[in-house]
Amino acid sequence: MEPRVTINGPSTVNDIHPCYESLNTTIVFSSNPSIICVLLYVFLGSMSVVTVCGNFLVIISIIYFKQLHIPTNYLILSLAVADLLVGVLVFPFSMTVTVTACWYFEGLLCQIRGCFDVTLSTASILNLCCISIDRYHAVCQPLTYRSKINDRVVGIMILLSWGVAAIIGIGIIIAGFNQGKCEESCLIDALISTTLACIFSFYIPVIIMLSIYLKIFLIAQRQANSIQNTTCQTTKSGATVSKMERKATKTLAIVMGVFLLCWTPYFLCIIFQPLTQGVTPVAVIETLNWLTLSNSMLNPFIYAFFYSWFRAALRIIFSGKIFQGDFANSKLL
Repeated sequence: MEPRVTINGPSTVNDIHPCYESLNTTIVFSSNPSIICVLLYVFLGSMSVVTVCGNFLVIISIIYFKQLHIPTNYLILSLAVADLLVGVLVFPFSMTVTVTACWYFEGLLCQIRGCFDVTLSTASILNLCCISIDRYHAVCQPLTYRSKINDRVVGIMILLSWGVAAIIGIGIIIAGFNQGKCEESCLIDALISTTLACIFSFYIPVIIMLSIYLKIFLIAQRQANSIQNTTCQTTKSGATVSKMERKATKTLAIVMGVFLLCWTPYFLCIIFQPLTQGVTPVAVIETLNWLTLSNSMLNPFIYAFFYSWFRAALRIIFSGKIFQGDFANSKLL
């Protein structure tokens, strides 16, 4: 059914959304979309394709090559699955919502989209948090790393991440359904549930990741200084240590910087929205939401493309060798 809503007074919907048009006092979805509307579809569709393809390559690489069957990569695999599902499920729903119904209508489509969005995005964030915990033990406690972070522990971490994400996603959709079926007290309940979701889906994982990566950086810097002091401080060793420090700093800055850039604006808007006098425009909410979704597109580049084994796996996959013989036992860089 064509989205339609009646308005009072002159409409400026064309200034609000490029895919709608005004007919007298009724706003309808345009049958002749503007160039901006078409470009919006193409851009969002391209994001979905890149997200699916990037994460699919990560999944295939880790599953196919036996050398990659280690606990750390299982966490990366879980992250890639979450981000792949974001590209497959959340992106199409979000495209439909962004350019059609949810601009002027609240319905089942919006609720389903919200459930998938919250669940999978939270799973992605919690998997990132688990990866930071794994990196902490690998860098800060290398002697006990293999005994503490094994297949069983990683399996528990993955199950907890997905379980908590599912609980939060289901809680959000239940609160959304109840909001239209009860009195004013329900609005308070919905506000509380949204606030709690923000806290458990974003703020707590972010605090954990920031603390862990800061600790990793400080210990890595201390180890680099120790190496420098025990190598007679030659020019070559000093240059090597300096390069190591710069690389570690750059990697951590990219990891946390991109993550915070994508997620912080949306959650700040959500958490402070009840405190503001006016209502945040839908266009702003949708733009910030797409910024958060873009993190699922960037994660393969951040967490996988930095690994030499992934680049080696890509060369074998793109060359078609995996279809010509058994390369599962190939030694990757």
